[in-house]
Amino acid sequence: MNTEQEVPHIRLDHFIKLANVVETGGQAKVMIQSGFVLVNGEVETRRRRKLVEGDIVEFDGEELEVAVE
Repeated sequence: MNTEQEVPHIRLDHFIKLANVVETGGQAKVMIQSGFVLVNGEVETRRRRKLVEGDIVEFDGEELEVAVE
């Protein structure tokens, strides 16, 4: 019996692509690994970082709040 409940999340690279910050997954990878993306005020270089409800993603002066359904 698994008592742990999976928290809804989205990967950072998918999030910035879906938010139209970049056009392709390749661009997302480069932007993240180059240190141009912040998550909750800190530079994040892991493109597979799991984002959860309420996380704030910053890129080029724009802030986006994560809302996962």
